[in-house]
Amino acid sequence: MTDRLCPLEEIPDGTGRGFTLKSGAVGDPHGLDILVVRSGERVFGYVNCCPHARSPLDWTPDQFMSRDGRHIQCATHGALFEIETGRCIRGPCVGQCLTPVPLAVNDGQVTYDRVIAPKP
Repeated sequence: MTDRLCPLEEIPDGTGRGFTLKSGAVGDPHGLDILVVRSGERVFGYVNCCPHARSPLDWTPDQFMSRDGRHIQCATHGALFEIETGRCIRGPCVGQCLTPVPLAVNDGQVTYDRVIAPKP
């Protein structure tokens, strides 16, 4: 089952936005917190959890990017992650990766497949 997150235009190019994916599973009131980063017409999704600190990447809602906008940055300790791969390139978790969430852009809408969304 494919679900829509938002229109692509609601995520400005070079920025990120947080979402909570609802699994639809009985007894799952919380869902899965993810971040979506837009690069041109492409989007990249990751579970909103630092592989080192196990904390959300943003302290302030939707503030996921480094100052220069070239990397995803952990607000807890400043680790930098590649947008396209989620691989940490600087910080205490160098070489580790964010957990990817497969996304697509269909008819101007950011979508995900509920069946394949990763578990926390």
